[in-house]
Amino acid sequence: MAAANLPLTYKGHPLRRKDNLIYYGSMAEKYIILLQVMDTKKEKDMDVATKVSVQLQLTDPDLKSRDRVVKKAEKDSLYAAMDVAAVWLQRALASK
Repeated sequence: MAAANLPLTYKGHPLRRKDNLIYYGSMAEKYIILLQVMDTKKEKDMDVATKVSVQLQLTDPDLKSRDRVVKKAEKDSLYAAMDVAAVWLQRALASK
């Protein structure tokens, strides 16, 4: 029961999901990753992502949403998208 209170993390950064959007990283940091599941297919009884958009974004609230995007890419699976996201976020936060 205590595990229900712990946030989901991946490689030390929090993950938050809202519908087909996954936010990776903390808004307290300078950068965050936005993953958007754009297409899925049915595998048995589960939906599996087949097209995922990855964006490295600045968290500055004063910027317009299109100006926040630093890098973007599209991947064919959530696993590949998370792999790229982890590297991008790690490098961006290390270069402060």
